[in-house]
Amino acid sequence: MTTNTQLSTKHVLGIKYLTPADIQLIFETADQFKEVINRPIKKVPSLRDVTVANLFFENSTRTRISFELAEKRLSADVVNFSAASSSVKKGETLLDTVNNILSMKVDMVVMRHPAPGAPAYLARHIDANIINAGDGTHEHPTQALLDAFSIREQLGDLRGKKIAIIGDILHSRVALSNIYCLQKMGATVRVCGPPTLIPKHIAKLGVEVSYNTRETLEWCDVANILRIQLERQDIKYFPSLREYARYFGVNKQLLNELNSEVVIMHPGPINRGVEITSDVADSDQSIILQQVENGVAIRMAILYLLAAKRPN
Repeated sequence: MTTNTQLSTKHVLGIKYLTPADIQLIFETADQFKEVINRPIKKVPSLRDVTVANLFFENSTRTRISFELAEKRLSADVVNFSAASSSVKKGETLLDTVNNILSMKVDMVVMRHPAPGAPAYLARHIDANIINAGDGTHEHPTQALLDAFSIREQLGDLRGKKIAIIGDILHSRVALSNIYCLQKMGATVRVCGPPTLIPKHIAKLGVEVSYNTRETLEWCDVANILRIQLERQDIKYFPSLREYARYFGVNKQLLNELNSEVVIMHPGPINRGVEITSDVADSDQSIILQQVENGVAIRMAILYLLAAKRPN
């Protein structure tokens, strides 16, 4: 149990800026909110009179819906903003866009943006609490927190656990945030994928590097499988999707041949038949749907804890 009752920061810009005590506090708060969202009446008045703006400058389904549901479960007033139908298309700057929204007395901003560092830039210029919902290929802190929370729920303490992150590490903001989060909570992390999709200097983060999926699955307790992000790839990193699936995809036959049962995770969306087959994604070893449920509880916890940092 943590003795902390408040986060050490007024924003959640990345796992890099959170302490292990912050992460533990978020987990313990999420434990309480998970009980709430499984009740017949799922709403609590914790964020009544708090207005949250969801600013998504990139497409999103799971993250945006998860945040919106978390906000409504906490009784916040919610404003949704989409860049595709906004004045951004007319040349308005990011800062002007947000300042206009804040003029409407918004208290907290949840933002996804294609530019790495965009949430940190906002945090330096405006007073509202900022939550990073994904900035380019940089970080995705709430995804990492819900992933780690899901592992903790499945296996207990994260300390000493072996976690493999398999797939497109190079273009993934989920991978970096997961590495930071899992290491801060005492887990050992290994990344695995084609050499072309592993960043050159990633070992400097203290992770193990492998190019062998079978050997990595034999080693780990948990495999977090990432999708191939074709929309971020400007060159060909491997011969074909079929070739990728053959050497780096996870299928049921491969799992059945292992010496121990591995917990399977995926942040979504899933490319079925590429990085993971349907019989794995839908198997008893998979906790993918638990990740989705836990995402709401984690985001409720973060919103609640940041609201407590606001001046009265």
